[in-house]
Amino acid sequence: MSLDIHSVALNLCGMLYNVFMLLRAENWNDYQCLDAGEGEKLERWGDYILRRPDPQAIWPMENQKLWQQADAIYHRSKSGGGHWEFRKKLPEYWTIQYKNLTFKVSPTGFKHTGLFPEQAVNWDWMNGLISSHKQESLRILNLFAYTGGATLACAKAGAAEVVHVDAAKGMIQWAKENRDLSGLQEANIRFLVDDAEKFVAREKRRGRTYHGILMDPPSYGRGPNGEMWKFEKEIAHLISSCSEILDENALFFLINSYTTGFSSITLRNLMQTILAKQHPNGKVYTGEVAIPIQTREIDLPCGIYGRWERNV
Repeated sequence: MSLDIHSVALNLCGMLYNVFMLLRAENWNDYQCLDAGEGEKLERWGDYILRRPDPQAIWPMENQKLWQQADAIYHRSKSGGGHWEFRKKLPEYWTIQYKNLTFKVSPTGFKHTGLFPEQAVNWDWMNGLISSHKQESLRILNLFAYTGGATLACAKAGAAEVVHVDAAKGMIQWAKENRDLSGLQEANIRFLVDDAEKFVAREKRRGRTYHGILMDPPSYGRGPNGEMWKFEKEIAHLISSCSEILDENALFFLINSYTTGFSSITLRNLMQTILAKQHPNGKVYTGEVAIPIQTREIDLPCGIYGRWERNV
């Protein structure tokens, strides 16, 4: 029996590609990760440099002079939460752009700024699928939608309807401000303060389907009426529920996760055994999302993703 080493190598490469792929958010002009290390990251957001905690950045720092350029530093409290130390007066908020989208940025009391820049790789992916598709009336559902980066990317790409669901009223308002900043006031975007699982269940009863579904669920969270969410316990059921409202002519399904210790292979197994079983006309692939660190030849890991994409 002869063995075709070349064929075996190609098959192995294909298997690895399907299991894991690294996506790097490297098309920003208004955002940069300048450096990261020793549990922190140093970022440029437009004209301002922020220094924030990051539990993934456990390697040594370099270039201490660069770190001293921070305009604001977030200090964690041992009792939980934290506070900002402002080294110069910053505006309450400012704006940055990604291609044809504009976002409001503001340092919040829980260290975030209102935007996860690594998600730009997914915005570009969804934009490409939507804008190149000839079918009219594409309906997109964004769950745990935060301040609307993905919502706006889908609307800008030409989706006929985007449904934006988040449990926090404040995030819904922020998303509406981003919509207006991006010139999408006339876009058909429905902003809903709701629990993701309950909303999906209602859509199933209504017989509503979507051509694209995306979600960015937290590790822990509560719905608008105190509904408890824990990623490990709820994600399989949510994937199953969403697969039932994913249209038979759907383009994509996307899951992002920042849950520590949750493997991209585990996410692929979930999507392969639940979603792909009901929608065999597409492929599943997973991996990590990262941001390039400008001053070094390394990347800052920023969570995992799972994608289902319809076969061409």
